[in-house]
Amino acid sequence: QARVVESGGGLVQPGGSLRLSCICSGSIFSIYAMRWYRQAPGRQRELVAAITRGGGSDTADSVKGRFIVSGDTAKDRVYLQMNSLKPEDTAKYFCNVDFNPLGEEWGQGIQVTVSS
Repeated sequence: QARVVESGGGLVQPGGSLRLSCICSGSIFSIYAMRWYRQAPGRQRELVAAITRGGGSDTADSVKGRFIVSGDTAKDRVYLQMNSLKPEDTAKYFCNVDFNPLGEEWGQGIQVTVSS
């Protein structure tokens, strides 16, 4: 069974940077897409960024110009470089691995806190 593990979160001051990593291990299926979501307390889960098989990538308007998504679905990993962090970026960040049409797996999530 596939296992998805995120790393790299933590506490950072406003204006700082963090780099999140997500690695999927144990899968026997090829990956269609890998996505980063985030969820702040009391708010809905939000799609932040994604990479797709074939090299496509995209980021949400709310983070465009500050966050950079990279990685390779063939290597089962995705990264999220987060720059110029703001307090409103504080959330739990989740990695989603899409094996379309064969299902998906989620990581446990990792906390990112932006505070002075």
